[in-house]
Amino acid sequence: MKVVVMGAGVIGVTTAWYLAKGGAKVVVLDRQPGPGLETSYANAGELSYGMTSPWAAPGVPVKALKWLFMKRRPLFIWPLISPTMWKWGAQMLTNCNDAAYAVNKSRMVRISNYSRDSLPDLIAETGIEYDGRSQGTLQLFRTEKQMKGSKADQEILAQFDSPFQVLDREGCIAAEPALAQVREKFVGGLQLTADRTGDCRLFTMALAEKAAELGVEFHYGQSIEGIAVENGRVAGVDTDKEGRVTGDAYVCALGPYGPRVLNPIGLRLPVYPVKGYSVTLPVTDDAMAPQSTIMDETHKVAITRLGDRIRVAGTAEIAGYSNRLGPHATDTVRYVINDLFPKGGDVEKFEGWTGLRPMTPDGTPVLGGTPYPNLFLNTGHGTLGWTMACGSGRAVADLVLGKEPEISFDGLTLDRYNIRL
Repeated sequence: MKVVVMGAGVIGVTTAWYLAKGGAKVVVLDRQPGPGLETSYANAGELSYGMTSPWAAPGVPVKALKWLFMKRRPLFIWPLISPTMWKWGAQMLTNCNDAAYAVNKSRMVRISNYSRDSLPDLIAETGIEYDGRSQGTLQLFRTEKQMKGSKADQEILAQFDSPFQVLDREGCIAAEPALAQVREKFVGGLQLTADRTGDCRLFTMALAEKAAELGVEFHYGQSIEGIAVENGRVAGVDTDKEGRVTGDAYVCALGPYGPRVLNPIGLRLPVYPVKGYSVTLPVTDDAMAPQSTIMDETHKVAITRLGDRIRVAGTAEIAGYSNRLGPHATDTVRYVINDLFPKGGDVEKFEGWTGLRPMTPDGTPVLGGTPYPNLFLNTGHGTLGWTMACGSGRAVADLVLGKEPEISFDGLTLDRYNIRL
């Protein structure tokens, strides 16, 4: 069986790996010169199993309005003349209630927990290195109101068997000793002990090499111009360099760019690009640097230790397919690292980056089959692509190969959007 995978980010590469392990001949197409060079390139580095939640949640609309007026705000919305943007936003608002949140989170956690359990096996089998650590995530609260508000999250974490610890100020310092220098800036935290950290791009590159050893062909520098359909099936993927690439089955793992090839064939996938920013800087003093991941609850910024580097990521900007990295784009993330770990890294030597996250209005990715019997989807993971990569890649690969997936696809497919040809 020959399978064509569209996209060589972390989702496409993990899917290709599991397909090849299952005996398929796999071809991966990507417009970049190598793997993991777009959304996977410089994300937060969090494997956020405990923080797997949809953005669409009760109270978020009110919070979003407040964020828009913060000096160092976590959210920017540019009012574009875009029916797609406004429709997506309206759909997201309909999910900002208790009932929808419970359903959507349960679907997301199903994938996240499966990914959490799958990653150690993959690492043990391949031996790949990716600056990984297993010291959890510390959600840091600057105010007592945030601390009290976390009780609802604690109940949900307990419901979904996600281990955690509630920490006072001294407990936070015990977990992250460098925070002792700024103890007056926070009151406590919530430590998610099952979370891990690691460089998503290093992982993607290393796994691509292992996949190539299994016979996976990576065709880089190939822009996908469209999907060809004949007699109700996908007949091939048209590229600008090789022309039409054919196979027995096809997997779309193009992240935020999936709609550009799916819309023309009648699959109007509600995935919208939400822009995020990060900076990466060298560690200058190990004792003063973070040891794992700290999530600043006020600014929604993650600070992650990746080997001898610190990755600081955050901000959500709704601005269409813009990849512009403006002069002040990283102000918020640079402020947070200076505020919490002022002696840990050299901010003057930062590398700035921006990327587009493929967001669905309900937060849940879109996996599995389509009305075309030989076309499958693995996209829409939002900010959790790295977290869900192994689980969604393994499950989709099983489905493509005709095996019984180990998790249910109920509520994960296109069917929940009533998309029909």
